[in-house]
Amino acid sequence: MKPFDYLSPGDPAEAVRSVARNPAAVFLGGGTNLVDHLKLGIVAPDLVVHVADLLPATVEDLDGGGLRIGAGVSNSALAADPRVRERFPVLSQALLSGASGQLRNMATTGGNPLQRTRCAYFQDVTTPCNKREPGSGCSALGGWTRHHAILGASEHCVAVHPSDLAVALAALDARVRVLGPDGERTVPFTDLHRLPADTPERDTVLEHGDLVTAIDLPALPPARRSAYRKVRDRASYAFALVSVAAAVEVRGGVITDARVAFGGAAHVPWRARRAERVLRGAPATEESYRAAADAELADARPLEGLDGGNAFKIPLLRRTLAATLRELVGEDAR
Repeated sequence: MKPFDYLSPGDPAEAVRSVARNPAAVFLGGGTNLVDHLKLGIVAPDLVVHVADLLPATVEDLDGGGLRIGAGVSNSALAADPRVRERFPVLSQALLSGASGQLRNMATTGGNPLQRTRCAYFQDVTTPCNKREPGSGCSALGGWTRHHAILGASEHCVAVHPSDLAVALAALDARVRVLGPDGERTVPFTDLHRLPADTPERDTVLEHGDLVTAIDLPALPPARRSAYRKVRDRASYAFALVSVAAAVEVRGGVITDARVAFGGAAHVPWRARRAERVLRGAPATEESYRAAADAELADARPLEGLDGGNAFKIPLLRRTLAATLRELVGEDAR
């Protein structure tokens, strides 16, 4: 590991200034992603700025039933919060499906959605990777592709975003509060992450020195009937092959509102807006669920690879979306 300087500033503004003026500086929150990257040699900062103790670690009520989640709130605390479990169960379920209890105790609300891909080629510094070293190539193309993207990929990168929490936040119309060198601003969560295009090294729209301070959840009636379903290779401590976050309202057997996001499918937490449009106003039936999945996956582009590729993700996502909606709709479909 390359030696680096360590700074524990007095407030968030000082932390932002310290990182913004040093291109080789990084923020350290819970450290569950950054410390791995330091060990692997993926990053080698000159300065590490500790912010875990500076960020709000509280969940506050907003008008109408929304919540403001401080960026310092641990994943464990957020998953256990009674208001989250009642008003936004999809969020609690997503958090509990990720990592391990020990990691959830350390991981933060501000840092978890910013974690970088777990692509094996990105994590292996001996292989070319455009995300890690722009212009070097994408080793995943023609390589091991089982875990890679079927939506929104490019010739420069086919990696997927790993966060379960981020998929739920994308479905819930969350908004991200950011403190930067020029002051505070708010970013819609669905605008936070970037598709790879020809600059896959940029995961988000955040600029160097920007610090996430909180995430706001608006009051969202469908969120009370919401769920997260994750399909993975083993029962625990595994990243999603695919996942679905969904929230619905049903009246008289008709879906009046729907919010859907996919995980394990793209470089970003994928908001399934085509599927939502098909579902709204449709009868709560298997035919509607399949039609919604088909609409969203019409542009899916599976990859071939040494391991047989990832075309299986398309039917798997269809079944996962249908199973999630079936669970949520329940008796109201009759």
